[in-house]
Amino acid sequence: MSQNFTPPAPDSFTAAPAPAPARTGNIGLGIVAAVVAALVAAGAYGGIMNAIDREIGYAAIGVGLLVGLAAGKVGGRNPILPVVAVLLSVGAVYLGQVFFIALAIADYGKVGVGEVFSEVGIGGLNDLWKESVDFMSYVFLGIGGFAAFGAAKKVSD
Repeated sequence: MSQNFTPPAPDSFTAAPAPAPARTGNIGLGIVAAVVAALVAAGAYGGIMNAIDREIGYAAIGVGLLVGLAAGKVGGRNPILPVVAVLLSVGAVYLGQVFFIALAIADYGKVGVGEVFSEVGIGGLNDLWKESVDFMSYVFLGIGGFAAFGAAKKVSD
């Protein structure tokens, strides 16, 4: 004798919870957060280089991580955010290098950084950066971008 057995329907105490919806985030807010993080990181990067009078890879990694984390955490899962994080991180490392040049000129001339920016200008600082750039400067730009991409992908998953 065979019986058709139908298990009881799950009730609210035994039912499995519904899966969490995919996190989509806000791409605009993620980009804004990444821009703010990039500007803060650029200032810190230039300040660190000025304090130790050289450039180190760990600081470039820190710039990338900060920008990538901001983009991924706030912006959520969006395939464009890691790319934006890379671009902003490379820009932040560059700005940090330029800020370091401005700080070095200010220290040498015993003037304020604001005076360096007003006298030399952004164009002049960029020209000085072009004259001083070497292979390792580009490596640090790449390191920052690589860290930003990985961080943005990791935290948005």
